[in-house]
Amino acid sequence: MNDFQHFPKIISVDDHVVEPAHLFDRWLPKKFQDHPDKPRVERRGLAGMTYRGGTTYEFDWRDDAPKADCWIYGDLIVPHKRHVAAVGFDRDEMTASPITYDEMRPGCYDPTARLADMDLDGVEGSLAFPTFPRFCGQTFAEAADKDLALACVQAYNDWMVEEWAGQGDGRLIPLQIIPLWDMDLAVAELERNARRGVTAVAFSEIPAKLGLPTLHSGYWEPFFRTCAETQTTICMHIGSSSQMPATSPDAPPAVAATLSFGNAMSSLSDFLFSGVLVRYPTLKLAYSEGQIGWVPYILERADDVWEQHRAWGGVRDVIPEPPSTYWHRQIYGCFFRDKHGLASLESIGVDNVTFETDYPHTDSTWPDTQKIFAEQVEGMDPVLIEKIARGNAITMLRLDPATGRWKP
Repeated sequence: MNDFQHFPKIISVDDHVVEPAHLFDRWLPKKFQDHPDKPRVERRGLAGMTYRGGTTYEFDWRDDAPKADCWIYGDLIVPHKRHVAAVGFDRDEMTASPITYDEMRPGCYDPTARLADMDLDGVEGSLAFPTFPRFCGQTFAEAADKDLALACVQAYNDWMVEEWAGQGDGRLIPLQIIPLWDMDLAVAELERNARRGVTAVAFSEIPAKLGLPTLHSGYWEPFFRTCAETQTTICMHIGSSSQMPATSPDAPPAVAATLSFGNAMSSLSDFLFSGVLVRYPTLKLAYSEGQIGWVPYILERADDVWEQHRAWGGVRDVIPEPPSTYWHRQIYGCFFRDKHGLASLESIGVDNVTFETDYPHTDSTWPDTQKIFAEQVEGMDPVLIEKIARGNAITMLRLDPATGRWKP
């Protein structure tokens, strides 16, 4: 095992969990257990997957093909793919090919095994985004049966809080999802989870791309108000709009991977000029897996637009201060490999940067997180290193200041 005793243990603000096959069997209310559309896992033969752009694949199902464990939810079939549960494989084996739970590293879905992998990696805490529900729970928002969908959202949150985080000794930090399709239900779920100590909620970077109302429509005001009142940080992962920036449908996935920060940049621009951060000055936002190197320019550009164009730009009476004011006051970015961003910390803000390991995806720094982090922050002041490794995450997620752990 590596010696990390002289380096701060990291709190990762963006990891992922592959939901265990038993989740809905164990946590869905009894009245839904025999529902024909209840989410369940089946093992099926998958001969191939063709990338169709964004987050879309076309699947070739064949009984005699290599097996994939698949979530079945109504008419939806979602196979587990190796590049989503990539840790433990060689880099060139992290392909979009079928995988079963038996082939995954247990830390992908088992909390005890996850803690062991975190110990191996010098990681203190982990905030994990969903896989089957997708990054902000849009799988359930798209379902036809909204009674079942609501029960699934609540079951997911119960599993996340009581089983996943509940077995984590405060090191596995719960991240809730909400019923995006009904604001009264969303507020109720936020309040229910706030009462049991949940401090973070997954949300879409650009909800309009999901067919949901825009930030400017007024629809989300109760959500933003409740997050501010309960001190719940809104966490937005790249791809949480079910789209990734790309140049064309036939471009290789590497193009979208290179441009993955694009939606985060667009989302930040939207928020800075929406007035949301003006109306709710204690509301906190966090951008996940978008890196930070792009932040200085978009803040410079937004401030220049505000200075030069706010009258015709429609924000003269909405945004009273330069937009960068709200970034520095209320918003966090995170990175795993971004030397350019770290060289621009003075512009980004030392209080606005956190770190992630992205376990168990192909971008993950596991099992070399401490080494990679040390290379990124080489020569920095130890106080600043501590802030980036864990201090800012503790503030962002309202963790115990002394231990860096979640307190239910």
